[in-house]
Amino acid sequence: MRIDKFLWSTRYFKTRNIASTACKKGYAKINGITAKPGKEVFPMDEVVVRKNQIDYKFTVLDIPPSRVGAKLVDIYRKDTTPKEAFEHNELLQYSKDYYRKKGIGRPTKKDRRDIDEYLDGDTNTDETSTIESDSKSKEVED
Repeated sequence: MRIDKFLWSTRYFKTRNIASTACKKGYAKINGITAKPGKEVFPMDEVVVRKNQIDYKFTVLDIPPSRVGAKLVDIYRKDTTPKEAFEHNELLQYSKDYYRKKGIGRPTKKDRRDIDEYLDGDTNTDETSTIESDSKSKEVED
């Protein structure tokens, strides 16, 4: 079975056209080699598919006759995607939520406070430690 048809039939992509486009862009690899949409997939092949900034890794167990239901997908592939890939995507999502786009305007009050806290936080730690050490040395002299 072709790799684009396999990815579509195992529900990695919604349409076969999207799966084919992903293969053309180099987002699908079979056994570490970039695969064109017409590349054949066989049982026990290691496949890596990049989708939504996550590298999904799986082993082909069997070839489905056609598109299968979501509950039956695990019969045809064994998922070996590491958990770190999903955690990295979650952290990336948090950073995107807070970040404002360039040119959106002046910093908000919260942004200004965060910037001031960041800038003051680095300098205050050095000043407070020197003030504390000076006051301790005065107490020792008295």
